[in-house]
Amino acid sequence: MPSGSPAAPFTFIDLFAGIGGFRSALEKLGGTCRFSCEWDKYSQRTYAAWYGETPHDDIRRINIADIPDHDLLAAGFPCQPFSLAGVSKRQSLGMAHGFECETQGNLFFQLAAIVEARRPAVLFLENVKNLKSHDKGRTWQVIRARLDELNYWIFDRVIDAAAWVPQHRERVYIVCFNKDVFPTRPAFEYPDPPDGARPRLLDILEPLPDPKYTLSPHLWNYLQRYAEGHRARGNGFGFGLADPAGISRTLSARYHKDGSEILVPQGKNRPPRRLTPRECGRLMGFEEKPIVVSDTQAYRQFGNAVVPKVVEAVGRRILLAMREASVPAGRPRRLTSAARSSAVPRKTGPRSRGAAPSPDRPS
Repeated sequence: MPSGSPAAPFTFIDLFAGIGGFRSALEKLGGTCRFSCEWDKYSQRTYAAWYGETPHDDIRRINIADIPDHDLLAAGFPCQPFSLAGVSKRQSLGMAHGFECETQGNLFFQLAAIVEARRPAVLFLENVKNLKSHDKGRTWQVIRARLDELNYWIFDRVIDAAAWVPQHRERVYIVCFNKDVFPTRPAFEYPDPPDGARPRLLDILEPLPDPKYTLSPHLWNYLQRYAEGHRARGNGFGFGLADPAGISRTLSARYHKDGSEILVPQGKNRPPRRLTPRECGRLMGFEEKPIVVSDTQAYRQFGNAVVPKVVEAVGRRILLAMREASVPAGRPRRLTSAARSSAVPRKTGPRSRGAAPSPDRPS
């Protein structure tokens, strides 16, 4: 489907919605969001400001029967237990990761319970690249086996967003088609990178950023000493001084701490600066919308988000596969017995914020 193809009407739900990276893209393609879910109160605030509704809270507290019919289920399900940074940090602290992480890893199975009950035609999922290699591939085997049990055709590909935004950002995009709706494997193909000049970091930078984003001489000296110490030991850790004419490193949810992964040079006689929250939004490919939270929360939100332009490109291919298979959008579906009789498993007793997933990832 060419990039200029007309949008086709369909319905979707937005789980682990974050600040709506999926929603932003899918609405451009003609989609209507019928339900959203995001546990973090700061992301809820941004989502409400941008889309006019506050998402439902913790997915573990949702009754499946309350989720309306939909054609497509979109979810950037929790990624920190599987991310390279997340696994390294957890191992150093002696913490569990992957499916052994009770507060995050098992949320995939909450998602699977919704899929089993609601049976959407398409699943559109996103996670970190390391999902497929975590625990020597066993984590991905478990996920893939569960999706196969749910009777879905499974497609997956790691896509670098650098062709769409000026950032090296590799994520795995998983697209699944309901075999009850698609009796034969659909002719789905992931999009090729767009033609033309690649985006540059320079294109998203503000001309006169607030001086408060410039690093203090003390922090800049510390980062240089830290990097030099690691280089002397043969490690690659250190700050990332970006080339404005090129692309940046991957923006993470930890960017608010010191901004060291993406620093913008300001000449020899002045320390570099971190990106502003507005620039982070542009780096992720979001449209210019009001930032209604603190800088710290904005950095976390953009660092956790999915890139809308990549979602849109993959989404067009999903709609093309639906059209070629003559799958009508918006068709009613019967609620399965699982949805009629049960809800997503709930925690007993009052909710504990300490037991909830980390805010450093989308929910």
